Amino acid sequence: MSRFLIVLGIAIVLIGLAWPWLSKLGLGRLPGDIVIRRENFSFYFPVVTGLLVSIVLSALVWLLRR
Repeated sequence: MSRFLIVLGIAIVLIGLAWPWLSKLGLGRLPGDIVIRRENFSFYFPVVTGLLVSIVLSALVWLLRR
């Protein structure tokens, strides 16, 4: 369990450091992501981005377990 938490922490730090480059890929602004903006309210639900990230991570885990 402790090894998992250490790896998770390192992964979060690496993603945080790479975020300026990752944001240029267009993730979070894909067609299908729900964005509602009102005067005093903003709602964002990244449906397609979440599906895409899930598919990529599932494929990566599947390849690593093989």
